[in-house]
Amino acid sequence: MGQKVHPGGLRVGVIHDWKSNWWTGKKELADYLLEDIRIRDHINGKLAHAGLSDILIRKDKQRVTVDIYTARPGIVIGKSGVEVDALRKDLHAITGKSVHININEIKRPELDAQLVAQSIAEQLQNRVAFRRAMKRSLASAMRSGAQGIKIQCGGRLGGGEMSRSERYTEGRVPLHTIRADIDYGFAEAKTTYGRIGVKVWVNKGEIMPEGYEGSLGRERISEADGSRRRRGSNSEGLGASREGGRGRGQDREGLGLVQKRRRPGGRGRGGQGRGPARERAAAPETQAKPVDEAPPAETTPETTPETTTPDTTTPETPTPEKAPEGDG
Repeated sequence: MGQKVHPGGLRVGVIHDWKSNWWTGKKELADYLLEDIRIRDHINGKLAHAGLSDILIRKDKQRVTVDIYTARPGIVIGKSGVEVDALRKDLHAITGKSVHININEIKRPELDAQLVAQSIAEQLQNRVAFRRAMKRSLASAMRSGAQGIKIQCGGRLGGGEMSRSERYTEGRVPLHTIRADIDYGFAEAKTTYGRIGVKVWVNKGEIMPEGYEGSLGRERISEADGSRRRRGSNSEGLGASREGGRGRGQDREGLGLVQKRRRPGGRGRGGQGRGPARERAAAPETQAKPVDEAPPAETTPETTPETTTPDTTTPETPTPEKAPEGDG
């Protein structure tokens, strides 16, 4: 049986960090943990309409710092900061410590899995067709630059009596690749015929440690070459693809004469052969020479009219004969 593991928890300590950062002894561990749960529940309940994505908590002995990531910071802050001050007072009453709140805006909500799940759940509550809502989110995420996205809805879809689940995927979502930055979100739509769960996985790319950039580039090039071979292309490697664009396949079929007429015009490209291509070009060049000899034969008749040009100068000779007649 497949075991479902949270993509964020699987990557903690490798490419992701903990969402709560604090340290305490064994005696105070339970109190600190319950305090975190109360803080998150209160914020999610009070700002459910503000498009919350994530809540990060950092604790000291006398201070609690809360980072809120939202797509609508204006709703969280309120007019002249009234909402933030009220939230700070509520958290101070829960923890009994000084509370500092940071509000961060999410500029591309189409790539945030939690926000995508919340938007689909809202559409389902508004009686939008679930397939239309899912496909629309797929298209917007891929258009925004996601490398892959997977959406799954489960429950009484469309009001059916039998509950079922449907899934749509586009792009790559490698859940077992630890270096892949997989964002996961979950939301529930409270409809009149029951609850519908929405799960979203978004692949934002790979996060590599420092010093592995060069090897990553080589892997991408090798993957591109492998995809070409799978498609059945004749070109292998980067150099072969360049040569293939110049009609090397036609030379093998005996149509080299056509290619050789074009090459003398561009000596910068075709002047230097590439390895075995010189041997192939040797035989067509011998046949192309008589073709080059034909143009000089055409230039010879052009020289004959030049001989007639001195005939035009002969009428100038009678002018000195008229001069002595004037003297007489």
